[in-house]
Amino acid sequence: MSWLPKSPKARRRLTLIAAIAPVLALAAGLTLWGLSDSISFFYTPSQAEAAKPEPGRSIQLGGLVAAGSVVKHPDGRVEFTVTDQKASDRVSFQGDLPDLFREGQGIVAIGSFRADGGFEAKRVLAKHDERYMPREVEKALKEQGEWYGDGQRPEHKGGAGGYGQ
Repeated sequence: MSWLPKSPKARRRLTLIAAIAPVLALAAGLTLWGLSDSISFFYTPSQAEAAKPEPGRSIQLGGLVAAGSVVKHPDGRVEFTVTDQKASDRVSFQGDLPDLFREGQGIVAIGSFRADGGFEAKRVLAKHDERYMPREVEKALKEQGEWYGDGQRPEHKGGAGGYGQ
């Protein structure tokens, strides 16, 4: 007993499907493989510590700029620490920082880790007004209990209006 249909029309359709399916599967596989290098994952410093992304792999590192950590070098390079209150990563960036970049500010640095463990940023994004925090950073900080929303800092929590003098 044969598993092929008896109708010649049905056999033709089955043969056509059997010929097209592997070609489509191969095309989809090659597309996904080709795009894998352009995918950029978002990590907070503690997530990056746990995931240990390979050096050179493009990622987005988000968190708060640690107070007292910004060092500007004469050659235009800037080094600072990004923290999520559980872990910290040292970031090096060559170029102009956004106007709103400052200590205590939520940022997202796009780049990759070096073999020595430092993070080399190609681009730095800062929030654009007093209440905006990148969604990924806000979500990660909320999960850790470190985000208080509406531009408030932990030392202002519970204060009148939420902003200190």
